Amino acid sequence: MNATIRRAPSGKYFVSIGTEVEVSAWPKTHSAVGIDVGLKNFAILSDGTVHTNLKFFRTLEEKLVKAQRIMSRRSVGGSNWHKAKIKVARIHEKVANARKDYLDKISTEIVKNHDVIGMEDLSVSNLLQNHHLAKAISEVSLVTIQNND
Repeated sequence: MNATIRRAPSGKYFVSIGTEVEVSAWPKTHSAVGIDVGLKNFAILSDGTVHTNLKFFRTLEEKLVKAQRIMSRRSVGGSNWHKAKIKVARIHEKVANARKDYLDKISTEIVKNHDVIGMEDLSVSNLLQNHHLAKAISEVSLVTIQNND
């Protein structure tokens, strides 16, 4: 149907191709589940399944701090500044890709195994105003969950 080319801040190019396909529904499982999201564990299902919170940002935080510190010492607009900017962008991209992959795997598993899914309604924007918890809430990707509803 159409194709879109975009360039990521890390310098990589991506092509999105729109097509038409027939989508078949998954078989009914006749099961219902409730989801409780938290900071210690990403999600706890009412059937006892626990999805741990893999802290993708915390694992790469030191690398990111160092790369940003190096970038801040470079002359803005210079070739070394552009190289440092790409390094920072790649670290951010790595965190975002890992987080998206984990969320996609968990959500696909939940949707495949359950017909009815109940979830608590959180006002994430208010939770992010607490500066003691904002980093941990962002780490759990509650913002992503809230925006996809």
